[in-house]
Amino acid sequence: MGHRLSKIYTRTGDQGTTGLADNRRTDKDDIVIETLGAIDELNSLIGVVISFLPHSPVKADLSDIQQNLFDLGGELAGGRQTIEDRYIQHLENRLDHLNELLPPLKEFILPGGSQAGAFCHQARTVCRRAERRLVSLQKQAAINPLAIAYVNRLSDLLFVMARIINRDSGNSDVLWQPGRARQPG
Repeated sequence: MGHRLSKIYTRTGDQGTTGLADNRRTDKDDIVIETLGAIDELNSLIGVVISFLPHSPVKADLSDIQQNLFDLGGELAGGRQTIEDRYIQHLENRLDHLNELLPPLKEFILPGGSQAGAFCHQARTVCRRAERRLVSLQKQAAINPLAIAYVNRLSDLLFVMARIINRDSGNSDVLWQPGRARQPG
């Protein structure tokens, strides 16, 4: 790869545009850039989750997901298609396996629990935003339809991972109590 990033600032974006992998320039508020930003934010948040998991059965999965999200970003920026059906199948296999380790849900749960679990729930919500951006992008440009499926399945997996992380740290799911009388703070 050489010294591609030997200089961090280039000044080429000072006028509100940025370069894509296929050498096109686009406005920094273009839907492509918004989508890339949401995926980057998700990737960063997954890094936060990983930082709280010194020994966890989901840590390796999350590291692989970070690599896949970087691949997806490259694909959306005009690079070659990388997300394939096998990526989605892998997420589904992990989702099924991890979900089998948990008690069935009878109520909705609120984001929370341990720090890592709460951040994993937050990653799930950022993942949903990235999915919405992908849907918006798809209305304006041809994108790999598997990208949306991947991110959709990933949000489900992050939900289950948050539950696993909380269970492994001794925290229970925080159950939603609909209509519960709440006292003003």
